[in-house]
Amino acid sequence: MSETRRRVLKALSRGEFVTGAAIGRSLDISRTAVWKHLNQLEEWGVPIVKNRQGYRLHEDVELLSKPGILAAMAPHSRRMLKELLIVDRVDSTNTLVRNRLAETAGSGFVCLAEQQTQGRGRLGRSWVSPFGRNIYLSVGWEYEGGAAVLEGLSLAVGVAICDAIKGLGVVDVALKWPNDILLEGRKTGGVLLEMTGDPVGRCQVIVGIGINFAMPPDAEIDQPWADLSGAAGMTRNLLTGAVLSELMPLLRDFQSRGFRHYREAWERFNAHRGQRVRLTVGREVVEGILCGVSDNGAVVLQTEGRQRAYSGGEISLRGLE
Repeated sequence: MSETRRRVLKALSRGEFVTGAAIGRSLDISRTAVWKHLNQLEEWGVPIVKNRQGYRLHEDVELLSKPGILAAMAPHSRRMLKELLIVDRVDSTNTLVRNRLAETAGSGFVCLAEQQTQGRGRLGRSWVSPFGRNIYLSVGWEYEGGAAVLEGLSLAVGVAICDAIKGLGVVDVALKWPNDILLEGRKTGGVLLEMTGDPVGRCQVIVGIGINFAMPPDAEIDQPWADLSGAAGMTRNLLTGAVLSELMPLLRDFQSRGFRHYREAWERFNAHRGQRVRLTVGREVVEGILCGVSDNGAVVLQTEGRQRAYSGGEISLRGLE
């Protein structure tokens, strides 16, 4: 975001109505320029209230800040960053990181966006991504050994996210297999992994993370959801720094440790352990008791008196009433 547009947004954040002329005088720009900035912010979905007295924000918007995020990160994790890029608007942070990896391979490139226009989740579902509200984050990392060394990585990333959220004082956070973050039983985040390169050799993984921080109440989401707006003292920059602090060392160490190292931690956050669930694998539907996960991240169900592990493909899990 340009510094001028950022200052326009700040002028609207003071809680009182301000005229376009007053904004222009304070920033030494024309009223036409002010109008263009306001128009662009509205197009992005920033909630601006207008009346005869002027303009103000319906509610404050906390913009992502590189200095703020870096200050919130643990020093050892900060040193693993190759680059931290924050963009106003992008189709998908995963797509941007994938394109960057095609140009420059390596590990530690992080991209955050204020808004995604084509955010996506698992199984091609859209991910609601309004401006300045949530966390839309992707990280690129390089591994040797292809898909075989990545088994369970998305589950381990879920552990890192839960550890970060819990570390900021939110207790009722849990994991729903394979990649959903739950708050009080409702979805508040998710993980999407994409791989490029050699499927049996050197490959690049894009770790996409979405976390609901302050989702608009009227957001059109087709399942029960929650956000972290009620967490005392939490900000988007603080949360982002906490997540990256947990995530960077995990990505560095995962090839040598594998999911087995994170399995016990995942089980501590398991939202459905011991519950009867329905598992959909393609056209097959299986019901059973969720026993946990295996060393490679497969879900283990007890069905018809024996335990079976299920992994990969188009799998969904729903708790039964």
